[in-house]
Amino acid sequence: MTFLYNISIYITQFLLRIIVLFNKKIKLFVNGRKKSFDQIIAAISKSDKVIWFHCASLGEFEQGRPIIEKIKTNYPDYKIVLTFFSPSGYEVRKNYAFADIVTYLPLDTQKNAKTFLDLVHPKMAIFVKYEFWPNILNELNKRKIETILVSGIFRENQTFFKNYGAWMRKSLKAFSHFFVQNKKSKKLLQQIEFNNVTLSGDTRFDRVYEITKQDNSLKFIEDFIQNKNTLVAGSTWQKDEEYLVNYINFHASENEKFIIAPHNIDVKKIDELKNSINKKTILFSDKEKNNSAQVIIIDTIGILTKIYNYADVAYVGGGFGSGIHNILEPATFGVPLIIGPNYLKFQEAIDLVNLKACRVVKNNEDLNTYLNKLFLDKNYRNNKGKITKQYILQNIGATEIILNYISEKI
Repeated sequence: MTFLYNISIYITQFLLRIIVLFNKKIKLFVNGRKKSFDQIIAAISKSDKVIWFHCASLGEFEQGRPIIEKIKTNYPDYKIVLTFFSPSGYEVRKNYAFADIVTYLPLDTQKNAKTFLDLVHPKMAIFVKYEFWPNILNELNKRKIETILVSGIFRENQTFFKNYGAWMRKSLKAFSHFFVQNKKSKKLLQQIEFNNVTLSGDTRFDRVYEITKQDNSLKFIEDFIQNKNTLVAGSTWQKDEEYLVNYINFHASENEKFIIAPHNIDVKKIDELKNSINKKTILFSDKEKNNSAQVIIIDTIGILTKIYNYADVAYVGGGFGSGIHNILEPATFGVPLIIGPNYLKFQEAIDLVNLKACRVVKNNEDLNTYLNKLFLDKNYRNNKGKITKQYILQNIGATEIILNYISEKI
């Protein structure tokens, strides 16, 4: 199987050279990796002490972030190498201040694995949530480099737990320790005789809890909402927006304000959304022109987390597509949540739905009825918000558990 895996990587490498001609994201994926080794050579010398973090994309970065920032603060003599697999992670965080170098992880060939580790020579390698690259892991194991997994999630359908998965189980031997999010993950690992496992929880709780301690004030949002009931809809897709627009156009009262932050901020898409709304609507980019609108569309990135601070109700998009976006960011501000039906891959969503602090809506009627109840009944709304806040507070602490382990190893 290892032989077939290596062949598949080389085939993938060849196919990417063709696909790059037609796909902008793949072009970033391929061209970015051409620079990885040169970037490392320029930033890391043989005498440097290095800790390497690897994240698949932005979501995993947010899980690794609290650990990265604590390490950089507590151990400033170590350099941090941060790698991403996905362009959507790298492009957003390529200038991240707490890393000494941010680059793409090279494709997982045996040669690349050896070259990468020769150049980075990490004292410790930290993988976030998942991303198990056999050649890199096997090379880490050969070199006896301390390697840990943080905020790990394992599922029964993964190759490790199949009869034919021995070759992938072998790569897990690279991990000195697994820090997992839930009991099921710990049990699955123990079933295949990995007992170096700690149930630590998800570091994202620590990250979002820290957000509440920073300055989240936005003057233009304060001017916009004017103490009216406010729905903040974050990371919305077209189907989410269709339901939201229906409510705004036909059911919203004058005492309600709406802030929509689409996932896709393409100018054409933003214009289409704005034109579909029959209430007075402005864009963030035009916020100075008028503060008497009922709807504001956020046509920029980087401020959604602060905007959630002003929500009375939060709608998190993606649930009518491939899966919901981050619901912990609004939850940390203690507000009731609304999502679409595709959420079962996200433990925090399952938990909050079971706690009845997060409502799953499937159509216009569901959304209209629930929003109307939340806006009209302040006590009901506040009680739901208290549950979300308490859920965050009950789950913080993973970062400290992991840092205690790290401090003993470096």
